[in-house]
Amino acid sequence: MGKKWAKLFAIPLLAAMFIAGCSSGSEDTGKESKETTVSNTNKPATWIADRKIKGLVFMGTDDYTEDMNPEIKAKIKEQTGIDFEIEIMKADHSIDGLIAGLAANDLPDFIAFYLNNSGRPEMPVLLKAAREGMFTDLTPLIKDTKVYKKYLEDDYLPIDTKYGVMFRPEFEGSTYLMHMNINREGGADTRKYVGGPYIRKDIAEALNIEPSTITTTDQLYDLAKKIQAGNFKDDNGNPVTPIGPSYWGGQEETRLFADLEWGEYDQFIKQDKSGNVLHEAESPYVMKKIEFVQKLLKEKLLQPEFFTMDESRATEGAINGTWAIIANMHNYQDFVQDMHYVPVGPLNTIDGPYEMQVDFKSGYSGWAIPSTTKNPEEIVKFADYLASRDGKLLWKYGLEGRDYTLDQDGNPLVKQEVLDLKAKDPNEAKKLGFGGVGNNWGDLLGSTDIDNMADFGEMEYGDKLKKDADLGAIKIAELWKWDEKRAKADVIDGYTPNSFLGEFAKGTELKAAFDNYRDSLVKAYYAKSMDEANKIIESALKQMRSAGLDDYLKLVAEKNADPKTKVKF
Repeated sequence: MGKKWAKLFAIPLLAAMFIAGCSSGSEDTGKESKETTVSNTNKPATWIADRKIKGLVFMGTDDYTEDMNPEIKAKIKEQTGIDFEIEIMKADHSIDGLIAGLAANDLPDFIAFYLNNSGRPEMPVLLKAAREGMFTDLTPLIKDTKVYKKYLEDDYLPIDTKYGVMFRPEFEGSTYLMHMNINREGGADTRKYVGGPYIRKDIAEALNIEPSTITTTDQLYDLAKKIQAGNFKDDNGNPVTPIGPSYWGGQEETRLFADLEWGEYDQFIKQDKSGNVLHEAESPYVMKKIEFVQKLLKEKLLQPEFFTMDESRATEGAINGTWAIIANMHNYQDFVQDMHYVPVGPLNTIDGPYEMQVDFKSGYSGWAIPSTTKNPEEIVKFADYLASRDGKLLWKYGLEGRDYTLDQDGNPLVKQEVLDLKAKDPNEAKKLGFGGVGNNWGDLLGSTDIDNMADFGEMEYGDKLKKDADLGAIKIAELWKWDEKRAKADVIDGYTPNSFLGEFAKGTELKAAFDNYRDSLVKAYYAKSMDEANKIIESALKQMRSAGLDDYLKLVAEKNADPKTKVKF
């Protein structure tokens, strides 16, 4: 899913898929257990209930697939008794669907949503629903689980997940939102991830450019001019665009304009060297960035729809080599495993040379159980099974014998024919129905307490059998000197600047003003003059201040002074 957790997604047509609940919940020993039965019922010990569990998913269909393999469905039903049905909410943006779905107040057994951190735009919407009694208290339900009970341990969750998303002081020990994708060990690496801008390797070589030397926006501009003069073509024989949008579609790109960006693009709040907490609109960098972007657009170095292009067209341009430089992607994407795109930079930040930061732990996505759900403990039991080692083995690796065998340590050994099918025909491979081949139904309730190396003996699906040609992600990390940067990295734990909107008196009004600022920033990029752009930004800043920006920035500064609510600027 790469960086998808960093933006709002356009949601395609309504899709429904039926997938059944899951298998075998053994003791958390890290190895697959043999099936045991309850003697007086003749049902597996993993049995939960003979019922349907339906979820409404406020996320895009690019993360999930409609089709479910019938053999896996049968296995899931056999093991747990659960029919698992999910519906993907139709909406132009995921948050619009979430707002509409909650407002309708006609919710199924659970809902799932994007939620990287408590600073996401979804958080105030979810908090409002929780305060109005729309969700079930999950705290008593997870006390007797095997995996999710770890969330109750003092040092297991990162502080933003613990106090910002889940166990907020206002709820006095209750929790209504389950935050997902939490690593088992703090500061541990689950993959050698290299995100940011990438350049076509053949173009870099033709220009005799070492991409790692591009560390400023001035150097990026010079590189784009050379690309433009080089008359390079894409796979279809058409002229390339020097700088194209993110692989996932148009948006602001922090890492492409890093030495002009005041904080992360979805926050725009940062502390300066004097200790003052400011919004980007109050800093000198916003007009510098607008001037730079306008220059790129005027000279046709930047794709005209860079900030607005839909995901499908942006992805198509990346795969076809139309973008000489892709503004943002990562090294684990399938199409780049032959390394025909390589990383640029990384670019410096406004604070100086790039330095890697590693979160102690961080979350991505979440779920909640409406208060109208009958027997909510069964949904929690089902989620706990999916989060167990045995549950993950099913939804990550498929069926033993069909999709994998077990090695001498009891870890899955992926069948070569499955890897071959995935490489040759990814869409056909997805029909096998599990995460390793791109059918990620288990992520919704089961992707947490993550430690793939400990659980499965490999960091990524199929690593043990991958040929040298399939290890492009690792080679890219080596090229980027990932190990060297990681050795010097700071491990941080904290909140995002926008995490406190939910407790701010004018939070809803200010959030609307922040949204307007993002829209205004794009308008300023396309303004006819810098004077017009300046007026657009001044108007947006005036609206934010009317909505309480100054008081909110004071609140952020106060929170940052408290070790329990340290802010990640």
